[in-house]
Amino acid sequence: MTSSSPERTGRPQHARAIADDARAAARLLDGVAYRTPVHTSRALSALAGVPVLLKCENLQRSGSFKVRGAYVRMARLSAQEKARGVVAASAGNHAQGVALAAAELGIRAVVYMPVDAALPKVAATREYGAEVRLVGDTVDETLAAAAGEAARSGAVLIHPFDHPDVVAGQGTVGLEIAEQVPDARTVLVPLGGGGLTAGVAATLADAAPHVRVVAVQAERAASWPGSLAAGRPTPARLSSTMADGIAVGTPGRVPFEVLAELGVEVRTVPELEIARALLLVAERAKLVVEPAGAVGVGALLADPSGLEGPVVAVLSGGNVDPNVQMRALRHGLAAAGRYLQLRVRLDDRPGSLAVLLEVIAGVGGNIMHIDHTRTDIDLAVDEAWVQMQLETKGPDHCDLLVDRLRAAGFLVVAT
Repeated sequence: MTSSSPERTGRPQHARAIADDARAAARLLDGVAYRTPVHTSRALSALAGVPVLLKCENLQRSGSFKVRGAYVRMARLSAQEKARGVVAASAGNHAQGVALAAAELGIRAVVYMPVDAALPKVAATREYGAEVRLVGDTVDETLAAAAGEAARSGAVLIHPFDHPDVVAGQGTVGLEIAEQVPDARTVLVPLGGGGLTAGVAATLADAAPHVRVVAVQAERAASWPGSLAAGRPTPARLSSTMADGIAVGTPGRVPFEVLAELGVEVRTVPELEIARALLLVAERAKLVVEPAGAVGVGALLADPSGLEGPVVAVLSGGNVDPNVQMRALRHGLAAAGRYLQLRVRLDDRPGSLAVLLEVIAGVGGNIMHIDHTRTDIDLAVDEAWVQMQLETKGPDHCDLLVDRLRAAGFLVVAT
């Protein structure tokens, strides 16, 4: 995991303007957005050594914080602008936020989404009443298509993160944290384009200046460290990540001004830590969270040192494709030592496989998958490889399984 923290650049004028506007945004959102709950996590608190709480924006209307900023931006449009309709681009959460806000305000909405956007997110956006167009492989490409549509049609582009109204709307999350957890010392916020983090950082800098905000990106989609080092939003090459909701190649200008001004620290977390976080939140907190929404918990699991408690981790969204969730949870189980992959060499004669399986059964291993290979350059003519995936009870159980197999005379190679 890496981190970066820009230097403060004087009086936080941009942040103060966002904080002031967030209070007006909160009044505008009254009766529209939920005041989402904060849950204490005993499991995370034990792992981190400090009290840990979860701000559950995954339980927000439309399944994420995005409806806050989208509604504020759209409610402030003039009557003429509302009549022209709106256009937006998103991997899913902003799409649903815009669609819901448009339905509330009676505005026509066209939403561009990447061609591989999660099917549940596409379906939900359509169900809220928006027209969905699938264009582009990345959020940046989709955003360019949406901007082109806005220029052609005269519709207003509702940017997912780079507008003061949007940032102020997302900042209402910070206002709620300040009221719900007045003794919080650290707040972990997922970071993509920057709207949520900038809004939370600005409002907490004003309402609770003792709170340290730490922004968290997926290691494979970390556009902010390079931009902060360069002193301006700079495009970055991204790799594939399960945290697609925060895979944004270029930080927003408005959020960048706020985060650079406040000197907000940015941490990055690898895929396995994100998967571990999803597993822990699902198992112990009983919450469905998408990978992008769990990166704050991932940062806490990866390195809790230096994070003064109480710590609040913002769970920014819960809109996850069940197929993605299953794959991510399998990664989490592997990272937690609950899956064990082995190659075992045995004599290729009747009864050898039965002996192998008997040893595994004797120590409580559960075989999820098995493959038997007799032709390999590493094998003698009377030998075979058996490759297995086992379900275990944790790292100690994995060690016990390997020890028992080796004690029984098998050559074991962990894979």
